Amino acid sequence: MAQLLTVEMIFRFSVILILLYFIESNVGDEYIFDDSVGLGRVFDGVGAISGGGATSKLLINYTEEHRSTILDLLFKPKHGASLQILKVEIGGDAQSTEGTESSHMHEEWDENFSRGYEWWLMGEAKKRNPSIRLCALAWGFPGWLGDGQWNPYRNVTRTANYILRWIWGAKNVYNLDIDCIGVWNEKPYDVEYVKVLRRMLDQHGFSRVEIIAGDHLPGGAWEIAYDMKKDPVLNASVALIGAHYTGCYSTEAAKLSGKPLWSSEDWADSNDEEGAGCMARLLNQNYLVGEMTALIAWNLISSYYSDLPIGNHGLMTANEPWSGHYVVSPPIWMTAHLTQFTEIGWSYLKHGYGVSGLQHGGSVVALISPTKKDFTIMIETMDTSSKQFCLRFPGWPTRAYRQNITLVLKGNLHVSSLYLWQSHLRFNSSSEFFKFAGNKPVDNGRLTLLLDVNSVYTLTTIARGKKAIPRKIPPSQPFPLPYADDYESYPEYKESFHFSQQVGSFEIRMTNHPQHCKVMRQTVMSSPIHWCPTMHSQPVGMLGNYNWSDIEISVDIYVPFVNGTNGVFMGARVDQGGCTTFMARGIYYFLLYDEQRFIISTDLARTSVAFSGKVSLKYDHWYRMNLKVKDSFVCAALDTRVIFNGTVTSPSTHGFVALGTDSFKVADFDNLYIN
Repeated sequence: MAQLLTVEMIFRFSVILILLYFIESNVGDEYIFDDSVGLGRVFDGVGAISGGGATSKLLINYTEEHRSTILDLLFKPKHGASLQILKVEIGGDAQSTEGTESSHMHEEWDENFSRGYEWWLMGEAKKRNPSIRLCALAWGFPGWLGDGQWNPYRNVTRTANYILRWIWGAKNVYNLDIDCIGVWNEKPYDVEYVKVLRRMLDQHGFSRVEIIAGDHLPGGAWEIAYDMKKDPVLNASVALIGAHYTGCYSTEAAKLSGKPLWSSEDWADSNDEEGAGCMARLLNQNYLVGEMTALIAWNLISSYYSDLPIGNHGLMTANEPWSGHYVVSPPIWMTAHLTQFTEIGWSYLKHGYGVSGLQHGGSVVALISPTKKDFTIMIETMDTSSKQFCLRFPGWPTRAYRQNITLVLKGNLHVSSLYLWQSHLRFNSSSEFFKFAGNKPVDNGRLTLLLDVNSVYTLTTIARGKKAIPRKIPPSQPFPLPYADDYESYPEYKESFHFSQQVGSFEIRMTNHPQHCKVMRQTVMSSPIHWCPTMHSQPVGMLGNYNWSDIEISVDIYVPFVNGTNGVFMGARVDQGGCTTFMARGIYYFLLYDEQRFIISTDLARTSVAFSGKVSLKYDHWYRMNLKVKDSFVCAALDTRVIFNGTVTSPSTHGFVALGTDSFKVADFDNLYIN
């Protein structure tokens, strides 16, 4: 028995040695790369989303020096992420994840192309990369388009004209050509609306603007392909089929539609090493599995307070304009592995001839230029048995091993050498990102590589690539106190720096009052057609440091008699924003004009009222509100008169400062002071 065991052990050991020989030696699995058998689909680019929502809010607040460096890292070709597509939100006055983006038409009679920051961002992207593709999509719509109902398709011609006016403004005010336009983010599409929008675009000189539909989540992600097959007019109206977070999968109906397939919103992962590995998987496997030719990541940059929902989920983070601090995150360099060495209009090689899975885990895709003089091969070896590498990626974990592979280059890919760039995710200080590894010789059409696990390799004929490292990034600093803002320095219709609107639209407006020349005004008159699962009824914005606990807030407030809101409020220790803003807890001080009452509450919805009392309030009159919170002690004052002074027990011990109105319609704020 002992002898038999010894023989069996020797046999097993021999098998292991043979396997190790094939994996570690120069004998590797062979993969053929050949364009002579034909090409796959045309590559449409890699990009990111600013919006969904207010994800770039704090970026514009940086000084020009640091802002320019950040924008170069995102958009400048062969420099950083080198993005090829920028997709922006068409502001609809509705909360859409991290905040609200203002509409260019709050009302049917109101048209203004000065609001927001997406126009500026698209201009900066075009300045750095004139070839970048610009796309746009609405998350929400102003309420007037629905006539009081949750339906932007009540009048499809009116809604199509609303979108047309936004495209017109981009072109005629900012000289920006929009390349593609969506329908409604992750919400039902309307077939008649799509047809009308296509017809109106053509009639008004925007025939080059392509419609992408339907931007749905899994479960109905590719449903529009079936409708297009049945409806020739719809099929002719839609140029691109886009889907969100499909885990790399598409349907046969979509593949056979004859339309380019885009992952028009994807990734949405943390911007750490695991998020970088997710990006590498998607860049390859979206095409390998689903034949998707464009990837647009949510989101472009985490330029919003990190304690709002889904913090630090941008390609990089820049949310401290007061200090100038920012973080160049690993997903920037994973994106660079493909974008720095390809261009829109290149073609993928065919499956089995440059696009395939690796036998020991991972994947490889190859793309070739229209002239066939240049090509790029990207390889990833993410081991999903140890790390998930994509929070939204379905399927069983897949093990990846250290492995040798041999690339067999044929046709126009038969070259003498290739440039190699590589990244290694080790989840410690020895990790490497986008490192140039020299020029690798190709021996008679063959090149062998030893691949590490959780690594990315780019082999390319393109000689020029760059890992741009900022010279000096300022250290992180907390939000400055004391903080004051009189709003006088802003252009009219712009947003206040650092004030992150969560519901409604707060913009700088001129007044005739000599002591209040410019104010911050809540301007939305009715509830928008919301993107969030629930409707919000109290416009509110937040700012500051989520760790603030003991704080004093003062602000001047004014409610007009005509179109004035029901009331105004300020809040301390506000614990949440985003789609659950209506559930925010904290210490709130309300002045309710319609009830002639003040309220101290520990939640925004006023389900937990600590104290209520009468107060005399006049419309068309300026007041100063003051709220002091220290430990459990709360003091609220109106002008110089203390109207509440007592102990309040709140479930929220720290959080943001907030200003808002108790209903839609108008209120002005001025001379904010926080200490």
